[in-house]
Amino acid sequence: MDTPRHLPPQPTGVRPSVGVVLPTHNRPELLRKALDAVLAQEYDGELRAVVVYDRAEPDQSLAGDRVRLITNTRSPGLAGARNSGILALDTDLVAFCDDDDVWLPGKLAAQVDALTADAGAELVSCGILIDFDGERIPRLAETDQVTYDQLVRSRMVMVHSSTYVARRTALVQMGMVDEEIPGSQGEDWDLALRAARRHPIVNVDHPYVQVLWGRTSYYAQAWETKIAALQWFLDRYPEIARSPVGGARVYAQIAFGHACVGRRREAVRWAGRALRANWKEQRVPFALAVASGLVSGERVLLALHARGRGI
Repeated sequence: MDTPRHLPPQPTGVRPSVGVVLPTHNRPELLRKALDAVLAQEYDGELRAVVVYDRAEPDQSLAGDRVRLITNTRSPGLAGARNSGILALDTDLVAFCDDDDVWLPGKLAAQVDALTADAGAELVSCGILIDFDGERIPRLAETDQVTYDQLVRSRMVMVHSSTYVARRTALVQMGMVDEEIPGSQGEDWDLALRAARRHPIVNVDHPYVQVLWGRTSYYAQAWETKIAALQWFLDRYPEIARSPVGGARVYAQIAFGHACVGRRREAVRWAGRALRANWKEQRVPFALAVASGLVSGERVLLALHARGRGI
């Protein structure tokens, strides 16, 4: 695997340089908004952005002194695009921002301060503000650090890729973003798990990133891919199945996916597995309702998203 070159340590008092990776695929208006918000951050250190076009033609009008445009030269999809961006940077820190999300004022400075205050920390996250049909709902972790055990038990949606700021050397040591995950589904969860296994993730518990939820997501209805990715996580992280809460959550998500594509028997089987692991798992009734035909999966998700929740 290619690796970025390593920079010498910065002199005392100099803010770490930050490179922001923005992967994109044919969403020019959303991308411009995301990029503008990144460049508008008040940060008294070097700040650069690399926009990675995945199976799309670069918009040369976005290029500038602080903005580099490249194409994804690795595997097609989000994971490959993120890694193409990481490899194009030589900054001390690497941050991510999806093309449909927006950094809010103060994000970068607050996170860099939190990261550099902990010499052992390698990744910092923050809270998010979910934007769904114009309604904005904060989601916070209610902690100043996120552990591996917490991420095994819960996906923790606020530990979101667009919040990540990481030490570049640590990203390289961890192997960057895993390109083997089906459809790059949950690649940020995987990266968070690997980071937290090395050192707890530092968290700035303030909603500094606005995350757009709804039909703009390329993964909104990709149930077959979601099922495959969830099973990939069960294979890769056996600790999930050993956690009654964590295992039941994933089993119920798989059940919901099978229900959405019309595989009633599989949905019931996975729902039963979820209940045996944790009879309190709240996703099971939704999966069974969809499997029975009482309600559509889309309707369930719209109702949950309106409350800042998901399956």
